[in-house]
Amino acid sequence: MATEQEKIKRRLQELLERPGNGNCVDCGAAAPDWASFTLGVFVCQRCSGIHRNIPQISRVKSVTLDGWLAAEVEFLASTGNNAAKDKYEPKVPPFYYRPTHSDCQLLREQWIRARYERKEFVHVEKQEPYSAGYREGFLWKRGRDNGQFLSRKFILSEREGALKYFNKHDAREPKAIMKIHTLNATFQPAKIGNPHGLQITYLKDNSTRNIFVYHEDGKEMVDWFNAIRAARFHYLQVAYPGANDVDLVPKLTRNYIKEGYMEKTGPKQTEGFKKRWFTMDDRRLMYFKDPLDAYARGEVFIGSKENSYTVLPGLPPATQGNHWKFGITIVTPDRKFLFACETEEEQKDWIAAFQKVVNRPMLPQEYAVEAHFKHKP
Repeated sequence: MATEQEKIKRRLQELLERPGNGNCVDCGAAAPDWASFTLGVFVCQRCSGIHRNIPQISRVKSVTLDGWLAAEVEFLASTGNNAAKDKYEPKVPPFYYRPTHSDCQLLREQWIRARYERKEFVHVEKQEPYSAGYREGFLWKRGRDNGQFLSRKFILSEREGALKYFNKHDAREPKAIMKIHTLNATFQPAKIGNPHGLQITYLKDNSTRNIFVYHEDGKEMVDWFNAIRAARFHYLQVAYPGANDVDLVPKLTRNYIKEGYMEKTGPKQTEGFKKRWFTMDDRRLMYFKDPLDAYARGEVFIGSKENSYTVLPGLPPATQGNHWKFGITIVTPDRKFLFACETEEEQKDWIAAFQKVVNRPMLPQEYAVEAHFKHKP
């Protein structure tokens, strides 16, 4: 005879097979093995750790390792992931970033808190901090030359189409004006060395400029991020009238395709190889002396195979001066770019990243980018 606990465990397994329950309700990870018996949802192990930090809202147990009461399981049966989404997510703005399992802790935690704790997507007035079209406040910004983080006033204005920051609190003129149409923001906690670290980039004279910021309060930082996404969304709605939300949302902010160290040599391929930090941002491959530099040392545009861009493993036979042995050659209509990776795994990852871009046909606006591209040698 099956014991009571065995029956309960079987029931839990049955519930996991119901539509919607086979993925974490918060981040979408497959095969969740934890559940909140107060919210009635199935979550992955990583998200269960965040639920544990809000015990007044959510209490979690392992589906396989913990003991369950029949009443807890029946509550799960009466709710489940799909019903919880209907309850807690009826009014998520299209621009609001919904994290996946590969996103940083901060984004996942604030998404969880926004839904269950603050109920931001039930009460629309709670979305004011990121949906009002104007936001100002102070962020810690990394100094371009000395690397120190200093408090700076930031203003985001959809009406002006810009994000600005000021070096002095009473300054009339901004230190920088970042146009919304070239703005990008991506969380970079490891690179910046802060769990709330955000990298903001914009184009200045057609070159990419980086700034690195954080705020001690996680909600503040994610509100800034979503305010930037909202501003970009409203700009794109005007720029592409008639476009569907589904087409615009992927254009709001971009995570980088890949980042890391490689060695590179110059256009004559006789200068020896130098170790540089590379960032692949859509079709822009940028390289920096240091990952936190304000400007790239150079940028390479990577087009599509139809336009004579190719990626080859290895280096030309006569190549010398590379300390790292795993080479990559990128052939463009103008010249060859030579890179070397430290490991074969890194080489494979970079080739896959480049190949993904090269295999994608170019969009009309990307031809304009290619034409204006200033390659700094």
